[in-house]
Amino acid sequence: MITFATQLRLSMGVLLLATSSVGGAADLARAEELVSGRCGVCHGAEGEARSKFFPRLAGQHAEYVAKQLADFKSGKRMSEAMQPQASELSPEEMKALGQFFQAKPAAAASPRDADLVAMGRYIFQRGNSFSGVPDCASCHGPKAHGTPQLPRLAGQHPGYIEEQLKHFNTRERNNDNNVMHTVAAKLSPLEMHAVGQYVATLD
Repeated sequence: MITFATQLRLSMGVLLLATSSVGGAADLARAEELVSGRCGVCHGAEGEARSKFFPRLAGQHAEYVAKQLADFKSGKRMSEAMQPQASELSPEEMKALGQFFQAKPAAAASPRDADLVAMGRYIFQRGNSFSGVPDCASCHGPKAHGTPQLPRLAGQHPGYIEEQLKHFNTRERNNDNNVMHTVAAKLSPLEMHAVGQYVATLD
């Protein structure tokens, strides 16, 4: 026999689940509003940015997106374009935007130069023992899918990858893993270009 207390607990549980679902829907609706009115101008409505100046966010880890937005807001990651945009966002909105973009499918690009892609594949998978460059796959994964703490690189704009590696090398970007400063400092401009070309072909 189900007692009144048990029925009450079950009813409260259903109510909490319903409230949680409504909150989640509200967050997604807010994310869609932000993307359509602000973020999508540069990053695309589905996170499919076409310019190397703006990262493709489709398929990116939600936690990573939220962290970058928080770093832009605090000034830990410098960007004249992103700081004023992020400064108006709440932590809840940052999380919602991360979830929004993570749910979007990332698309791989067609190889433009087979030789460059082959070089990039070698560096990504094996590194360069002659210059001390470690393989990228050891941190970002064999398919460049990353983790919640390390970005997904698969399908990213090749020019954006190249630019970020340069920023790590010059310490213009210093809000993430300091290991990247050492790695980028050992990469030649050609290797940076090749790695960017390679990861863009991954999905």
